[in-house]
Amino acid sequence: MTSAENVSASGERSIAAGSNPGVMVSGDGTRVDQRTLVVAPGALAPGVEADELARLHNLPRVDSEVFEGRGEELAALPPGGAGMMAQAVRGMGGVGKSTLVLHHARAHLAAGGGPVWWVVAENPEQVVDGLARLAAAVSPVHAALPLEEAADWAVTWLQGRTGWLVVLDNVNDPDDIAPWLGRLGTGRVLVTTRRDVPWPGMSTVLRLDPLHPDASLTVLRGVAGENVTADENVWRELAEELGHLPLALQQAGAYLAQTRTAPVRYLQRLRADPAGVLATSTPGGPHQRTIARLWSVTLDTLDNTSPDAVALLRILAYCAPTPLPRDVLDTALTTREEVDQALGLLLAYSLINLTNTTVTVHRLLQTVVRSTAPQPAPCASRRRRYFPWRRSATPSTAPPDPSATMVTLLLDTALEQNPREVDAWPYWQALLPHIRTATAYHSAAAMPNELSALLGRAGNYLTARGQAMEGLPLLERALAIAEATQGPDHPDTAQLLNGLAETFNNLGRHSDTLLVSERALAIAEVTLGLDHFESAAQLHNLASAFSALGRHAEALPPAKRALTIVEATLGPDHSTTARVLGNLASIFAAMGRYSEALPLAERALAIIEATLRPDHPDTARALGHLARTLSDLGRYADVLPLRERALAIAEATLGSDHPDTAVLLGNLACTFTDLGRYADAQPLEERALAIAEATLGSDHPDTAERVNNLASTFSDLGRHSDALPLRKRALAITEATLGPEHPTTAERLNNLASLFFAMGRHSEALPLAERALTITEATLGPDHPATAERLNNLAILFFAMGRGSEALPLAERALTITEATLGSEHPTTAQRLGNLASIFAAVGRGSEALPLAERALTITEATLGSEHPTTARYSGNLAGIFFVLGRYSEALPLAEQALTITEAKLGPDHPATAPLLKVLALLGRRTTECSDGGS
Repeated sequence: MTSAENVSASGERSIAAGSNPGVMVSGDGTRVDQRTLVVAPGALAPGVEADELARLHNLPRVDSEVFEGRGEELAALPPGGAGMMAQAVRGMGGVGKSTLVLHHARAHLAAGGGPVWWVVAENPEQVVDGLARLAAAVSPVHAALPLEEAADWAVTWLQGRTGWLVVLDNVNDPDDIAPWLGRLGTGRVLVTTRRDVPWPGMSTVLRLDPLHPDASLTVLRGVAGENVTADENVWRELAEELGHLPLALQQAGAYLAQTRTAPVRYLQRLRADPAGVLATSTPGGPHQRTIARLWSVTLDTLDNTSPDAVALLRILAYCAPTPLPRDVLDTALTTREEVDQALGLLLAYSLINLTNTTVTVHRLLQTVVRSTAPQPAPCASRRRRYFPWRRSATPSTAPPDPSATMVTLLLDTALEQNPREVDAWPYWQALLPHIRTATAYHSAAAMPNELSALLGRAGNYLTARGQAMEGLPLLERALAIAEATQGPDHPDTAQLLNGLAETFNNLGRHSDTLLVSERALAIAEVTLGLDHFESAAQLHNLASAFSALGRHAEALPPAKRALTIVEATLGPDHSTTARVLGNLASIFAAMGRYSEALPLAERALAIIEATLRPDHPDTARALGHLARTLSDLGRYADVLPLRERALAIAEATLGSDHPDTAVLLGNLACTFTDLGRYADAQPLEERALAIAEATLGSDHPDTAERVNNLASTFSDLGRHSDALPLRKRALAITEATLGPEHPTTAERLNNLASLFFAMGRHSEALPLAERALTITEATLGPDHPATAERLNNLAILFFAMGRGSEALPLAERALTITEATLGSEHPTTAQRLGNLASIFAAVGRGSEALPLAERALTITEATLGSEHPTTARYSGNLAGIFFVLGRYSEALPLAEQALTITEAKLGPDHPATAPLLKVLALLGRRTTECSDGGS
């Protein structure tokens, strides 16, 4: 070592020192900042003893001990393993991110992990401050260091430990924490954030959604406490209104607990003044913890940086809190790119949920945004036309009112989707909740044309979808707006009347259908012309109304005229032409003019199959029209595959619970009945009835039809006691909805009379049968097949009551009408022949009865088959006539054959079995007597 005395320095302004207790400086302008830290005795001791460091924490208190519905999310935050693990929990404000992480942090501490340190990290300064506080907590000497140095020391200290957990709460920008995260190689970091942006360095990002309704209810009631009581439904409504958002539930529950306010009153206030209620904290509680305050800060920040995003959010506040098709917003801002950018920014702040096809906003955020929106500027209607014959191709600028803007955007989208076309239904189903919400908030005072058009199209969709009861109020409101703003005689008014007519028809309100259809037709003919396509639509509806009212002769002219117009405007092979043809075929069939109905129904099906895909709902309808006509003609074997195919199409396209599906189920069941397959018919009828009651109501005419058909199946199965209340119910509904003089009412009367007859209650059956005949002759005419049916049943009743002389002319007239309208080889003609034969035999004219009975059996075997229950009945009838004529050997095999078929098809306990057993017993006795006499 060199001694101090021998130290020397060379060079200009050089320095030499043998020892140096201080600082020596060389060079021009050099400055030395020398500090001396003076600490109290013991200050350099650690703030926490080494064995206590693992229990060090600064966790805030839990707002509430009620914590429900986050089990899966807690499980997604597992304890750390080897190395450093960083996770982020993101979600909208108030969703409970901090609460979730706080419970996890306390569980981590309780399990022996630690230290656990909570850092409020909304900006870089808060991150540094929070880490510096950790340094000071470990060793108080660090409190004297600059914050950056103390924070740096804390991170260095964490690098040398394991088991620790640091929570960075409410981070706004990943860059604020990136420098610190990059230096950590052990322990765990949990980040909570509202920002949906890339988070470099995070192993997982957990998205937190609102609570499940049951968990939400538990939280709300738990925070409110036992002293606050209400009906279960009130609690659920309040939780739903609060959007199952934990902070809102905590805020409401704490307020209820503190003020003892009744939940129903709080709910009423929330609906009446959402902004005020959501901004109200618990008396004495922190104002900044209210849900309104939480979001208003975010919105203020966003409004300063991206007013377009806030404007878009204000528009979205007027849609439903369900996924909105994203393309609805394409024209909400100047360009699609601006819309995408605004949506991206809203997503980044967790104000929306966004996919490539949908956007969703939380209901409570919508409430806050609506309640705090500035007063919009008044806007005028764009005076556009929203119906097919006059539509503007270029949409004009959207109005400034966000509710009006949402109505406009929805309408522009809805105009591209045909509400009656099944392929568009999924899109319409997605639009519907938003249409309901937007139109509920928007007044007709501004932009009435757009509002009316949107309501009308939504109503048409619901009617087409089989939800006419839901569509009716929308159409009625649309019509009221159109009449008030455009006048009662405007073409748009006529178009809405047309939709209303379809809805009334589906609801079974046929008198209302007729009135509305007549008015719509008058407007269309005056404003658009007699031969305009829209006039054809009104004529089509008018014909359907007349037919539904049983006024088939009046239905025929408008139906024919509608076909002429449609063929002239769209062509003979258009799918709409096919629909009109099918309607006309149904009218001819209802009039008993089956030979005219058949080619129309066949042509309609051919057009539909050529123009639409084979599984289109209109194909099912065309199949149904043809099947009905073939059924009326007695060609049941040809009917079955058509009805099976129609049902399969309807179930696949309309759904298993659509009213049209119920109709097709009932039709297929009727075909099974015609084929004698009663056991196959019953479950179809029961299912059809359940659908009709659920979709149309218990008092709809179609429901009555389903009830009637199920009763027929029970009766065919010999279950007359089960059939009776159904027959009575079907009659009551039909009389109430269609009137006491409707031909369908006559059918119900006839069916009830037939059931009373089968039960041996002839005196109750007679007045019903007579009234049924009177109504049918008056409404359908004396030569209609239905009139023949009534005559036939009355004749059978007279015959059973021993009044053969009165029965005979009725049965003869019934046969004459049936042969003239249905043909000589129809199964119904066989029935008339068989009944007339029985009456002849009963009045002692067996020789006249025999050829009729033989002919009846021949026709039935040819049309229904040798194993059909009806074939068995006519075999038994013929056996009975042979018995009366004393030709026992010919009677016996027929009776045996009839019994075999009946027992096989209907069962040994069916009421039809007993008469055959009786005949066989008599035949056995007579055969024995003959044998004894000849021996």
